[in-house]
Amino acid sequence: MSRGERAKENFLNGYNCAQSVLLAFEDVAGVPRDTLLKLGQPFGAGMGRLRLTCGAVSGMVMILGLVTGSPDADRESKNKEYAAVQELVRRFRAECGSIICGELLTGKGIQTDTAPSAEERTATYYKKRPCPELCLVAAQILETYLIEQGFLPQA
Repeated sequence: MSRGERAKENFLNGYNCAQSVLLAFEDVAGVPRDTLLKLGQPFGAGMGRLRLTCGAVSGMVMILGLVTGSPDADRESKNKEYAAVQELVRRFRAECGSIICGELLTGKGIQTDTAPSAEERTATYYKKRPCPELCLVAAQILETYLIEQGFLPQA
């Protein structure tokens, strides 16, 4: 199973979009599974259901930092990481049209709200949501990038 398929499956198993992408890279993250789940939980639904940056994108960026980031606070390492983030976001936006949760949902005809209450995961919920595919795309983009940059072996 590819990392993209794992991310999609994670979402379909009840994890939020950020957690789904984080768990798809659990083997290279360098932190325990529970930590990934705790870290990703508030980023679901565009950060706490605010419908801002897509949680799959947030998960993608968090893994990028864990795998390629530097603990140094110097300008050069920040610039390198920021450029990598911008490249990943460019690729996601090119494929999905936006990185904004609310736009991704309304573009599929889904009414959005920002009430701080997670929706119940039902067959209807999953059927109307683009989120499983967005998780798949984010994980695929990240995996490809990490392979290109030599952080992961060729699949």
